[in-house]
Amino acid sequence: MLSKTTISALRALVYLARQEEGTCLSPRRIAELLDESPTYLAKSLRYLVKANVLRAEMGVRGGVRLAQRPEEITLLAVVEACQGAIVGDYCESSRPQGSWCAFHQAALELHNAIKGVLSGWTLAQLLLLPHAEASGDGVRDCVMGGIPSARGQALTRIGT
Repeated sequence: MLSKTTISALRALVYLARQEEGTCLSPRRIAELLDESPTYLAKSLRYLVKANVLRAEMGVRGGVRLAQRPEEITLLAVVEACQGAIVGDYCESSRPQGSWCAFHQAALELHNAIKGVLSGWTLAQLLLLPHAEASGDGVRDCVMGGIPSARGQALTRIGT
């Protein structure tokens, strides 16, 4: 359901949100820290800049930084920035609601549920949850595993 681009963007956002407020980092540096392809991550970050989730800063100390507080960045905003609007048009939209087929009604319920869940989660909420530990063998056990903290150490589970 979530594309590789969206996962890459979420990992970068979690990393940026863990930094001191206003910290600006180059996409290349973020890619190095997250063990991501610099070219691919730059593409993901461009989508977030265009959607005003990130702000691009020019100059010697340029890079990207959060354009909004983590409490204001929803998963829906990130998914739609990277994958496009979540739409649920499965039948002719000109048909009145009462004449939709059964599949359309089920798809509409699914569409509304997905949008509801994604809009109900923020970047700030993700930061409060335990994070997967790096496996130590270079393989991520979780897509959010191995994200360095502000001090450059991999995040570990809360309480460990």
